[in-house]
Amino acid sequence: MAREKARLNSQLYRIYSPIRNLYRSNVKFRVGLILFIAIVAFGSLSVFSPPDYKFWYSLPKDREPSLESIDMLLGTTSNGRSVFWSLTNGIINSLVIALITAAIASHLGLFIGMVAGIRGGLVDKTLMFLTDTFVVIPQLPLLVVLAMLLKEYMTFPLMAMLISITSWPWPARQVRAMILSLREREFISVAYLSGMRTSKVLMTEIMPHVFGWHLINATNTVLYAIGAEVGLAILGLSILSEDTLGTMIYWSMMSFGAFFRGIWWWVLPPIVVFIVLFASLYLISVGISEYLDPKHRRWVG
Repeated sequence: MAREKARLNSQLYRIYSPIRNLYRSNVKFRVGLILFIAIVAFGSLSVFSPPDYKFWYSLPKDREPSLESIDMLLGTTSNGRSVFWSLTNGIINSLVIALITAAIASHLGLFIGMVAGIRGGLVDKTLMFLTDTFVVIPQLPLLVVLAMLLKEYMTFPLMAMLISITSWPWPARQVRAMILSLREREFISVAYLSGMRTSKVLMTEIMPHVFGWHLINATNTVLYAIGAEVGLAILGLSILSEDTLGTMIYWSMMSFGAFFRGIWWWVLPPIVVFIVLFASLYLISVGISEYLDPKHRRWVG
């Protein structure tokens, strides 16, 4: 029992120690993580949303921000909804779409790239033919066409899957290039000579060299997914009945012309959150990249 507990503690320490060193040694990662946690914490207030926060004209329309109630904290929209509750729900919904996209696209690209790189031959040619087919197709027109075709059935998971279609090919090619280089190293040959199966070689010998890049790619995929959802929403192809950062911008600027009517409290909050969220994820990505580069790494004891 004591030995199992010690082994578990050792494994937890091996996970915790690099994260602690990264947080302490890299200012960009630290600032980005703090900003991201602050945005998520603000979005988490959506669990306290009143049941009627989605109803139109449940509040006086076009009211400026005031402290009379939490509903009026960021003012109201031209359709009589609270900007505060719309924003908190929009943050969470945008992050849900982005995280599902990252979970699908980054792992799909990782899997296809690793299999193609380690197997070679016909498997490599087939997977790379499929990958190159998606690479040469323009991403935005493909997304627009698919969103138009499936708009009637659109849900958050479906939107994430659509964005994933344009997100996985380049990571797959990059992973394949890394695997082609790694499989020629001596330690890979030794692993095969010791009787390891290909799957075990991938997980125990190659994956540690790819994992850092995979984290950076997943973070960048979250960035891409949030931007893609906003772009689709501005074109009217997102889930307009639900709050996201993109649909808030659509209703305020494209539908009601709030910017030209001086209703700044409806336009600015989603744009500011979008910019801060983008900056935080960019800083996290750059921080991880610098930490993995030995020339920039500074260990903290």
